[in-house]
Amino acid sequence: MHYGGDYNPEQWPESVWPQDVARMREAGVTMVSLGIFSWSRIQPAEGEFDFAWLDRVIDLLHEGGIAVDLATATASPPPWMHEHYPDVLPVTAQGVMLGPGSRQHYAPSSPTYRRLAGDLVAALAQRYVDHPAVVMWHVNNEYGCHVHEDHSENAQRAFREWLERRYGTVDALNEAWGTAFWSQRYTGFGQVRTPAAAPYSHNPGQLLDFKRFTSDMLLECYLMEKEILLEAGAKQPITTNFMGAFKPANYRQWVAHLDVVTDDCYPDPNDAESFRDAAFQRDLVRSLKPHVPWLLMEQASNALNWRPSNAPKAPGQMEALSWQAVGRGADGVLFFQWRQSRAGAEKFHSAMLPHAGTDTRTWREVVRLGRDLATLPELPAGQAGARVALVFDWEAWWAIESPDHPHNGIDYLAIIQRWYRALHRAHVAVDIVGPDQVHDRYQLAFAPLLYLLTDSGAQALTSFVDGGGHLVAGPFTDVVDARDQFRDGGYLTQLRDTLGVTVEDFGALVSPGGGPGESEARASGACGDFTGGFLAEEVHAGGADVVAEFTTGRRHGDAALTRNVHGAGVGWYLATVPDEAGVDTLVRHFLDDAGVAPVLGGVPAHVDVSTRGDVVTLINFGSAAVTVDVQGQDLLADAPVTSVTLAPFGVAVVRRQR
Repeated sequence: MHYGGDYNPEQWPESVWPQDVARMREAGVTMVSLGIFSWSRIQPAEGEFDFAWLDRVIDLLHEGGIAVDLATATASPPPWMHEHYPDVLPVTAQGVMLGPGSRQHYAPSSPTYRRLAGDLVAALAQRYVDHPAVVMWHVNNEYGCHVHEDHSENAQRAFREWLERRYGTVDALNEAWGTAFWSQRYTGFGQVRTPAAAPYSHNPGQLLDFKRFTSDMLLECYLMEKEILLEAGAKQPITTNFMGAFKPANYRQWVAHLDVVTDDCYPDPNDAESFRDAAFQRDLVRSLKPHVPWLLMEQASNALNWRPSNAPKAPGQMEALSWQAVGRGADGVLFFQWRQSRAGAEKFHSAMLPHAGTDTRTWREVVRLGRDLATLPELPAGQAGARVALVFDWEAWWAIESPDHPHNGIDYLAIIQRWYRALHRAHVAVDIVGPDQVHDRYQLAFAPLLYLLTDSGAQALTSFVDGGGHLVAGPFTDVVDARDQFRDGGYLTQLRDTLGVTVEDFGALVSPGGGPGESEARASGACGDFTGGFLAEEVHAGGADVVAEFTTGRRHGDAALTRNVHGAGVGWYLATVPDEAGVDTLVRHFLDDAGVAPVLGGVPAHVDVSTRGDVVTLINFGSAAVTVDVQGQDLLADAPVTSVTLAPFGVAVVRRQR
């Protein structure tokens, strides 16, 4: 079980470094991420490298028994780069060049940036690839975190080349983008530009392809660095740190190229329910590479600095969130950062070793967590027995949040998380997967708002139902193909038979407070009562049974929820987006209908429950103590138990009896 954080020794005099190693040993640190923002220190000028200081740091850590996750340091270019090569700087959609003085000030498609980054990585690899302290390579850092897209001339050229590789001919591009509309037909790839500032709406196909291109450019940067490391003989795992459900980068396409998934997660202490969204993020990154434990690469020991209000974590909250990551598949808990910065933009960001030193609650919690993690036995990868799949798809996300839709206020991620929170409160294990990954190991799958649905995704979902699975879909699902174009035959063309319904109109509702008109659609039926928003679709049940009807508004008396037996399984269709209470009501109904049982019964909703093989982790995120019946060996208390009592933020890790 790895334990540690980002270490930035260049921020401190060398006399402090031995103190750092001594304190790390006291805290139980096993590994640090080194050199993430060290480019300017390692390479003070083009062609000039200074490794002497880094040699001393790595050797000092190694002597102290602390492993190194060595970064390639390419996340923040040094000042000499933009001085000599201003073409490396990115440009916004409004044509504004983003200058230096912060971080991530580079255009991912810049050949100059890639050349200079490659030179740095090659020099680092040549020097440290065989160093016994280096146990992992950390490529770049949080790709795309600040520069979500680039419209520089480098990007213009790269986008055209990307499109030519994708489509082959300009006629194929015109067909894919539907450029006959608004006289947008191109006669050569040289006429195409990125969707920067324009008089009005952009072409939807162009927007979608630009998001694909942006993700691919970032991935190309990662792959370039990884290849240099491999050519130098690297045998250590190679990774880069993800950021959960990060919209600009399609991590599901990236993950095959990472030896281990690492993730940065910063739930807001001001939000009492943020632990559920943190659980969603942990299950997402676990599901990306389900048979390999992942690492929590960054979290905060206490308060942050970059939110409007940065509340401290309550006593025990940091440890509780750390154990949540472990319970959901992490084999390491690390922080940003080891020692709190004395200067710079993040000097108010908490660290393992705070400004106030070791006589602090933060330090005591850090030491206690390190000690407790060290007692754990090796654990399985995590929640391999999930029987529920929640479909979350990056391309559907990109497409549904493009403009010019029936409702332009839909927040895809927020609604996906709404369904996850209900499943979390029900204490069922959930995998978060793409539509192509829904298969017969699951009993129940949820696919809300799957606006863009590929042929292969539809085939997988259909086969799932045919084989006996229960699928909950809709609304605004199976509307367009991978080009963001309608298929022949209207809407819901691929899943129509599986779900037993047709959709005639989407019935957009106004957002609350958004003006005159209906803002909600209430429904009632055998599943209970619920209230929907955003859409109240006009659905016609063919072979499906109507389980709930709308009871208000223009859809009064029409189908709100249908159930269709198809093959050996069941296809459900929802014609609206239920609110939080409605999702809770419906999830209970769907779980009962599909015969899905919780991981552990009789557990309050505010207790986080997760499993790794036969090990269950229980965490109380409520404000009062609770007792939970669970029989087995408490691994933290090293004692047999038949029940555990959890104080607020209390944790129990129990190996259950088979």
